[in-house]
This record gives sequence, C-alpha cells and structure tokens, in this order.
Amino acid sequence: MKTCLFGGSFDPIHTGHLTIATAAIKAAGLERILFLPAACSPFKTGRQHYFSDTQRLAMLRAAVAPIPQAEVSTLDLTLPPPSYSWRVVAACREQSPEDELYWLMGTDQWEQLHRWAKYDYLCEQLHFIVYHRGTAPAPRQGARAIFIAGDHPASSSAIREALQAGKQPPADWIPAGVAPYLHP
Repeated sequence: MKTCLFGGSFDPIHTGHLTIATAAIKAAGLERILFLPAACSPFKTGRQHYFSDTQRLAMLRAAVAPIPQAEVSTLDLTLPPPSYSWRVVAACREQSPEDELYWLMGTDQWEQLHRWAKYDYLCEQLHFIVYHRGTAPAPRQGARAIFIAGDHPASSSAIREALQAGKQPPADWIPAGVAPYLHP
C-alpha cells in the first residue's frame, strides 16, 4: 500500500494542510495518508503547543473526515520526545513492512532534511513529496522526491497570532468542523 506520513504540529490544522494532502494523494497515487501530530520537534524544543494534544487530535479528525485516504495517527504522540521522524518511520515499517512509504513536507523542511537525525535511513526508507510555492527546490542526492507546486496562503502561526490578538483568522483557512475548537 502506498502510505504517506504527514507529520507536523497542526497547531491548528488549516485548509492549506488539506490542500497539500489532496495534491500529494493525486501526484503520487497514495492509498493512505497518515496525519501525525508531533509531540515535540527536535528543532522546536522548549516550545509549547498553543492547543493541547487532545484539541489538535479532535481538530485533525474533524478536518480530514472528508478525505477518504486520510487517517489521524497518535503514533508520534506516544513516542518519547523529541519527535524524530526516523522513529516514526521505523514504527510504521514494523507495523506495515510491505507498505511503500512517503513523507510529505514543505520546502522549508526539505531544505533542512540533511540535518534530520538518521538522514540516510530516511532516504532509504522513504519517497519524499515536497510541496513548494514557486520554483521547485533542488533535488538531493540519494533522496527520491516528487515535487508538487501550490500557493495556499494559510499559516498555523498566523491563525494563532490572530486568535491571541482576539481577531478572526480568515474563514477560508479554517476547515469544516475546526472552528468550534478555535472559539470555545
């Protein structure tokens, strides 16, 4: 089965995430995409999430419900912090050894991929799907990649900033079913 891992803080999930996931499903012929909320990124240690794990999971489940290939996984939340992608991949490989694994990411992550723990292992185990705005990033030696273009403007940090300022984030950035979690 072609399975894609889509890790991130999803703090909160927005329509851009869904647009990217849908584009990846189409571009790679994915049969399943696992949304994996991160417990604690090794590059963001010490930062607390704006929303709790319970809230992030509930928002994810509501947001991905219309996408038949989408599932929400708590795997990364159960692993010891920080959230190393190689541990997620190893656990997925153990659970489903025959799956063809993909990892969906943005250009910012692709540009930092060489800094990820066990980079060579990740390149052996995965195909990368890289979402970019504008010019496609350069390929990386040893990394199998599919590049998909788009320009969705949504940003989790911009949504959080709006909420902290008592403002409404753009309505078209908020997936169906997520708004009640933003304004309890």
